[in-house]
Amino acid sequence: MIFREIAATEDLENVLAESSQGKVLIFKHSTTCPISARAWREVQKFMADTTAAIQVIMIKVIESRPVSNFVAESMKVQHQSPQALLLSNGQVVWHASHQGVNQADIEKALGPLG
Repeated sequence: MIFREIAATEDLENVLAESSQGKVLIFKHSTTCPISARAWREVQKFMADTTAAIQVIMIKVIESRPVSNFVAESMKVQHQSPQALLLSNGQVVWHASHQGVNQADIEKALGPLG
């Protein structure tokens, strides 16, 4: 499992290219929102427990608004915050927002992907 925060559109373009070779979880986080803070704790629990070969990417939506907007535009998924998107083979295969961002649902979505 690899974790990193990205703040530039170019970095996101690299992540999208890398997702054709493996699984990527993008977490869009609002640093001012208590619901997003709870979702971030769920993502952290997932990261602590997973044995999956996956990259976890954080985008702070306020601090990196252009990157957050690029996610919505390029992946054709309406912007939400907090929001998690699971990519495999270059495609969004699952996404959730608000209370739907939790360890159990992330693991469930990841399950069929091996």
